[in-house]
Amino acid sequence: MQLAKFLNKLFKEDGFILIDANSIKYIIGNPKKEKPITLRLLDKKLHYKLLFNPDLYFGEAYTDGTAKIENGSLTDFLEIALKNIGRNQTNILSQILNKLRGTYRYLTNFNITKKSKKNVAHHYDISDDLYDLFLDPKRQYSCAYFKNENDSLEVAQNNKIDYIIKKLNLKPNQKVLDIGCGWGSLAIEIAKKSQCEVTGITLSENQYKYSINKAKELNVENQVQFKLIDYRQLNEKFDRIVSVGMFEHVGRKYYKTFFNQINKLLNDTGIALIHTIGSVNQPRDPQPWITNYIFPGGYTPSMSEITVPIEKSGLIISDIEVLRMHYSHTLRNWKERFLNNKSKVLTMFDENFFRMWEFYLTSCEMVFKWNDQVVFQFQLSKDLTSLPTTRDYIY
Repeated sequence: MQLAKFLNKLFKEDGFILIDANSIKYIIGNPKKEKPITLRLLDKKLHYKLLFNPDLYFGEAYTDGTAKIENGSLTDFLEIALKNIGRNQTNILSQILNKLRGTYRYLTNFNITKKSKKNVAHHYDISDDLYDLFLDPKRQYSCAYFKNENDSLEVAQNNKIDYIIKKLNLKPNQKVLDIGCGWGSLAIEIAKKSQCEVTGITLSENQYKYSINKAKELNVENQVQFKLIDYRQLNEKFDRIVSVGMFEHVGRKYYKTFFNQINKLLNDTGIALIHTIGSVNQPRDPQPWITNYIFPGGYTPSMSEITVPIEKSGLIISDIEVLRMHYSHTLRNWKERFLNNKSKVLTMFDENFFRMWEFYLTSCEMVFKWNDQVVFQFQLSKDLTSLPTTRDYIY
């Protein structure tokens, strides 16, 4: 079986049992357990589809139930798989296909305002109740900051908010813009802790309504306002700009537009902080399963793809930090909470949706642990003297 031969070349450490759709058993790699993890295929088409393009078809097969994990969990299986794959491509066929698909997508994907709003709604407007099942109480849907990997999710998310506030070096009464403000908690915390005037913008109807209500509930609506608007539609000046987990949705064609707009909106002595998922590898094309089913229009850039448009915009990169492993810990917490709330998820959605999101959270956890994904924090300014000469003000 060609699939078994391919997998045996890939798995150098540990392994599993593969049972194909004809009930034929294959030993893949060198399984360490007495009862090894078993991958059972229930559709003969998967014999060549997983060989041809596993980056797309394995997620689809797990979602529709034609690929099943036995004697272990999806986490156990993907831990072994991603540890063996590491930062490499799975195979040349998959690499070529993804390259062709990525090139086509780049040429045809126009993240104009209307398209961006539709992409946002696909993920963020499905159900607020769903997010309450696995996010922290502040609904922070981005990488937390773990001073210790055993920190609770709540502690780590509060760490992230405090860390960003310190990096912004805020002064009372400054005007702050939060691009892609989510459910508003970062904007609200900035206002509460810094006595600044904050504007949060989003393209999600659900997040917009929630944020307005939350500001009223916490009695900070005199300091914080929220707008349902695209970043390209703004035309005013701010002392500070922050964007957390939004840049992944901008689209490669619009990086120049994004940073030119940051430059336009930022005062001459202003500071911006852009927090985004990125890749430590050279530029590559989008992961097909994630972009098809979870984040349409999404892309996680390599550092080289970000720095050039920043330089061309006239902004100065005053600091860069790479957060490693923090998102893996964040996703582990989200995944565990999601799995523990399976019965509640199934009152809202069907089994296929549950498996799709289990695959999303688990595969992303493992990609941040074993593959190429990290988080970049770019601190930007327009003047070399806008910030202190040391990092002491952060720590």
